[in-house]
Amino acid sequence: MLSPPGLPREMLLRYTNVAEGRVRSRVLGRRRDGVPPVVVVQGMTVSDYLLPACAALGQWTEVHLLDMPGYAGSGEPTRWLDVRGYGETVVHWLEASAIERSVVVGHSSGTQVAAWAGVLAPERVAGVGLASPTVDPMVRSLPKLLFYWRLDAWAPSPGLEESHGPEWKRAGPRGIAHLIRVHLGDRLEEQIARLQMPVLAVRADSDRLTTEAGWRVSSVSPATPHGSRCRVRTPSCGSTPTPGRLRCAALRSGSREPRPCPRRLK
Repeated sequence: MLSPPGLPREMLLRYTNVAEGRVRSRVLGRRRDGVPPVVVVQGMTVSDYLLPACAALGQWTEVHLLDMPGYAGSGEPTRWLDVRGYGETVVHWLEASAIERSVVVGHSSGTQVAAWAGVLAPERVAGVGLASPTVDPMVRSLPKLLFYWRLDAWAPSPGLEESHGPEWKRAGPRGIAHLIRVHLGDRLEEQIARLQMPVLAVRADSDRLTTEAGWRVSSVSPATPHGSRCRVRTPSCGSTPTPGRLRCAALRSGSREPRPCPRRLK
């Protein structure tokens, strides 16, 4: 029987004021020579579930887990933000944190924000990792998105809903509806085509929220400059990130020590 993943034993909590609002970040691991730090962007309204994966990634390099304004542990936004606005938030946070070059990794809807960060600040983003890219082009309507989200929720993920509960409550119905609306209106594949740095999309076999057809056709394709993709065989955990999945995205998208992913799509 699966058990909930362990939380990190220690981390550094930071709050940074940027134009879009006050951003909470949690820092794990330490920097290594020749290895860029990794900035992880939260998923749809929630971020605590990413801590175990970030802790594992922190054994390799310094990791910063970012909460977007209005969600999780960050302050209220100074205005209603669209996906580009969340990407600008990441860029302004990078500037305020004096991080010159990093790999920006997004999970779920955070992949759209990570892609925008790479588009807006190619001088600061060494690589972009897209773990379970969302919103999938094949699921780009509210009924389809909700249907596939429920399918994905059937995957056994012990402790996940208990982790999400307080963050869903903080976001509230209006905040959740806002995020869904702006992410449905954004086109991840359009931003990917504009990226000038290495980009990697990672999808698990058991992921129900990201379809292989839509991901294969409209996300990272052989025609994407510097692009590659891989499919990771994992236990039945749906779109929930495993440490290996985030580490794969970070390693392959920006490290000077590239290593193969478990299984690469052709």
